[in-house]
Amino acid sequence: MNRVFRCVAVSLPLLLAACVPAPAIRTKGGAGQLAAQQSREQSLAHADHWVMQGRLGVSDGKDGGSGSFSWTQNGDRYEFVLRGPAISGADFRLSGGPDGAQLQGLKSGPISGPDAEALMRKALGWEVPLRDLRAWVLGLRADSGAADVSFGDNALPSLLVQDGWSVEYREWDITRQPALPTKVYASKPPYKVKLSIESWQFQ
Repeated sequence: MNRVFRCVAVSLPLLLAACVPAPAIRTKGGAGQLAAQQSREQSLAHADHWVMQGRLGVSDGKDGGSGSFSWTQNGDRYEFVLRGPAISGADFRLSGGPDGAQLQGLKSGPISGPDAEALMRKALGWEVPLRDLRAWVLGLRADSGAADVSFGDNALPSLLVQDGWSVEYREWDITRQPALPTKVYASKPPYKVKLSIESWQFQ
């Protein structure tokens, strides 16, 4: 197993066990909820300049890792930084855009390639659907194909199923208009990605 990956694996159970919520109540939603979701999606369709910070956990069913993160999106370009005691103080920096991606922070030196998801998989063994996750973290359906949405008792999305992934929205910041997710759990067995979002800043 990758040495860096071993270092982060020990902390994941703490993150995953931090909160075990009661089973969610979900409905497929009526015309009003679907219309409200379409309105949210239209309002956020062009939201492509933002900074998000929080905690990230990933797992492949056997091993995993976690840390604090910051995600900066500037149009088609992005920078994702993962750091914290969970990775012995090391910072991983994934950045790129339409022309490719680069992953920095590895002891062997930076690696580059045309696909950010492939870099994460090759270097860390993490299966992270970054392209779709950019939409999912906003509570939107990605443009990768058909999606099913179920709603919670707050009339906001509770479960989104798309591209083989199940995306659970455990908490929302309803003080914002439109509301934004603060806990997003995506899973595609055996892979899991858990985001606890502590702050949003839109530019």
